[in-house]
Formats: sequence, C-alpha cells, structure tokens
Amino acid sequence: MKVSVENLVKTYSIKEGFFGRDTKTVKAVNGVSFDLRPGEVLGVVGESGCGKSTLARTMLGLIPADSGEVNYDGKNMVTLSQAEKKALRKNVQVIFQDPFSSLNPRLRVFDIIAEPLVIHGAYKDREDLERQVHSMMESVGLSPEQSQRYPHEFSGGQRQRIGIARALSLRPSFVVADEPVSALDVSVQSQILNLLKDLQKDLGLTMVFIAHDLAVVEYISDSVAVMYLGMIVEKADVESFFGRPRHPYSKLLLEAIPRMDRERKNFAAIEGEIPNPINIPSGCPFHTRCPIATEVCSSTKPDWRNIGAKENPHWVACHHA
Repeated sequence: MKVSVENLVKTYSIKEGFFGRDTKTVKAVNGVSFDLRPGEVLGVVGESGCGKSTLARTMLGLIPADSGEVNYDGKNMVTLSQAEKKALRKNVQVIFQDPFSSLNPRLRVFDIIAEPLVIHGAYKDREDLERQVHSMMESVGLSPEQSQRYPHEFSGGQRQRIGIARALSLRPSFVVADEPVSALDVSVQSQILNLLKDLQKDLGLTMVFIAHDLAVVEYISDSVAVMYLGMIVEKADVESFFGRPRHPYSKLLLEAIPRMDRERKNFAAIEGEIPNPINIPSGCPFHTRCPIATEVCSSTKPDWRNIGAKENPHWVACHHA
C-alpha cells in the first residue's frame, strides 16, 4: 500500500493561569509530510514528547487531525466518512506498545484474534474462523492449543505475539507499530523484532515503526525519520542516515548511543532541555540546543530540502546541512 502524509497538523488546547482562564495551543504534530513506498518500513525516532505516538494515532484516525492529509492508495483518511473509514481499516492496523493493557483481560486468546474477523465479516463459517485464527497463531509462534487461555496466562513476549496476530488477522497492507518492543526484556525484544521482520517480508507490509532505540530502528527499517517538537527534521534511507546524518540533532542522537569502541566519558550529550511546546522557538526549533547554531537559525525557519541524489533523496530541515 502506498502511504502519503501531507502537512499533517494535530493541536491540543491547554488551560493555564488563574482557574485555567488562559488557553494555550500545543502543536503535537506540526506540518508533517512524507511518502512511503509499498513494502517500505519507516522508522520514526525522537526524544519523549516529540509527537511520535500522536503522529501514529492521527495517521490511523484514532484521533482526528486538525488539517492535512493521510492518503492510503489515494484515499484521504481525514475526510472519509465513518463507513468508509471502517472499510479502509481492514487494510490499516496497529500494534500497541503495552502488550498487556492492549488486550481485553476478559477475552480468551481465540476471541481476541477473531474479533477483527468477526467485526468485518471476514470468514465463511465457524470452521473457517477457527482455521484463520489457528493459522495466525502458528504464524506468530503460538500453539493453537493455547487459544482458550486468557492474556494473564502468558508472558510479555507471548502477549505481544497475540497483539501482532490480532493486528495481522485481516491481512492488512499497512501497519503502525507504536514502540512494540519497548516494554519487553532485551532477549524477548530480539524475538519479536525477528518475527516482525519475517512477517513484514512474507506479507509485503508497508509499516511505520515508532521507537526511541536507534539500534532497533536500524535493524528493522528501510528509512528513518527524526522528529523534534512535532516536526520531522531529517528523513533518509537507513544506510545514508546512519552512515552520514546531516541534522545536528540526528548526529547528537547517534553520538549518545553507547558503543564498545569508546569510553563513557566521551559520550556526547544534547545540551539543555526540550523547549516548552507551547512556545516553540522562532526560526529553527532546535537552535536553542544546537552546537552549530548561528544568527540565521534563530530568525529564519529552515526549508525542508533534499540534499541527496534524486534517486536516493536525503531530506533535512537545517540551514547548515
């Protein structure tokens, strides 16, 4: 499925002051645009609070966008009716971060995985429903004999496999994975990542993979987008991004990754605190923390431009890239 996001904006109102009389606006997603080729995996990274999860939920239509477009094969999710959104959601699914809270504790595993099939009427009879559920359980490494158990009877990794099986039961074309391994032990993370990578390849899924761990993103993604204060500041393929990042924020994120070939005292650190999203700095939003900022950075917002080759674009929003 071809996915295109165009100038997407999502804002929230926050009450401040005496008895909450003052209302301020926070742009959680601030004019985000990007394109995804069919079968591409885009890793979205950034510090906590940068807008990654809000972007995911807005793309899925779980929260309404204020403006902009989210196009799936030319159909704009933002302007579709509820009936049209329901039909589209057969091909658009989500894997949530917490594998326990995202599963209904009162339902057996069979009913959890079967629920999307039942809602969309994607089965012929009870026998066909059982066949599809058991087949999906096997594809994520679970035994059909476990289908009558409840979520609390499984480990964290097994619960995430159940969540993946539910998301893929309708054989969608596009999946958003919102930090699907961050709540798991490191040893279990590798199992789930390998599972997602195999399923993505086998099913030809187009995917947005949200994470804060750059090593995880490098392993599973084809391209990377870096978010800062609701905006994407750099987007490139994995090889270009990890080989030669162009935005100062991206460079500092990569420098902060612990490596065996350097001492701890040499780790880079991003100076300062993230600015208040209610009052985003003028010009480049990163200039208050940027080690190479100049006068133009504080006064003029940088253009979103391609500094790579036409066949291998490398997009960045920085005056000095």
